[in-house]
Amino acid sequence: MADYDQIRFGILGCAKIARKVARAINLAPNSLLYALASRSLEKANTFAAANGLSETLKIYGSYDQLLDDPCVDVVYLPLPTTLHVHWAVLAARKKKHLLLEKPTALDAAELDRILDACESNGVQFMDGSMWLHHPRTAKMKEMLFDSGLFGHLHLIHSTSTSMGMPEFFENDIRVKPELDAHGALGDLGWYCIGATLWAKNYQLPTSVTALPDTTKNSDGVILSCTASLHYDQPEITTTIIHCSFLSYTCTDLSISASKGSLHLQDFIIPFQEDSAFFNFYIGWNVKPEKIVVKCNLPQEALMVQELAKIVEGIKKSGCRPESKWPEISRKTQLVLDAVKQSVDFGCKPVYLTQH
Repeated sequence: MADYDQIRFGILGCAKIARKVARAINLAPNSLLYALASRSLEKANTFAAANGLSETLKIYGSYDQLLDDPCVDVVYLPLPTTLHVHWAVLAARKKKHLLLEKPTALDAAELDRILDACESNGVQFMDGSMWLHHPRTAKMKEMLFDSGLFGHLHLIHSTSTSMGMPEFFENDIRVKPELDAHGALGDLGWYCIGATLWAKNYQLPTSVTALPDTTKNSDGVILSCTASLHYDQPEITTTIIHCSFLSYTCTDLSISASKGSLHLQDFIIPFQEDSAFFNFYIGWNVKPEKIVVKCNLPQEALMVQELAKIVEGIKKSGCRPESKWPEISRKTQLVLDAVKQSVDFGCKPVYLTQH
């Protein structure tokens, strides 16, 4: 695809995750990494050189300069969560489509400001939950709901943990309240909450209750927590989510239903880029069946490809932005807020309205 047919991305900030997304933008056939901005030209140039980015890449020494570039179609924003609402709203007002790193905001009220800006300016919003774009995820969904094999969901258990080193707890933005106030809940728990909502077809739980095992640092940032999400209709389902910076890496997802169960150990980032698998069990005392799903691009490139496809439809065919992605983000944020409230309220249940 010629450059002029590709959707042009700009990256706002040089966070570590931006390396992965920069590569993804270059791998996706319908996107082009066009511009990069940091708070200084030196930092932006260093990032570009360290990651082997194209010499034709536009380099800016301020975020505003990138947002003022009329050639940028989409802005990827991996800044600290406390900065999201300011820069995301500004990007939307500049008519830039938005790929926003998770957690999307400090709370649903902030996210609503972002989503309102996107809607009023006719731009697409998507958060950076890469696993949702992997073909394995679609295959699991097909088996859970379309095949009739599994029956009613009774228990969902998801874990996202990563052991931080001493320097992490001293310097990382994810443990600093002025930068990423949600800590492990926002960084890792976002995936666990998202997996529950995905498995329940994005129905909100009836109630959310934090368990009394939450660990915080001296600044009050969550380093580890567990919560129960309860559904009382259309059938009773219980979910346990656990996220932590204090445990060795674990990204398990287990779904138990009335007729079978499904398990995988790498639901956030597959062990391999070109394929992924999951196990499912049907019947009692039987060997699990392993389902392997091939992938022609890494999941982060598939995410970029999907976003670029939507943006192309908006630009060239007058299509409306896809409402699915902001709805998913908002429901995830609502549940994250409820977990945080339950932690703050001494593990009392928080009830959610179904809207």
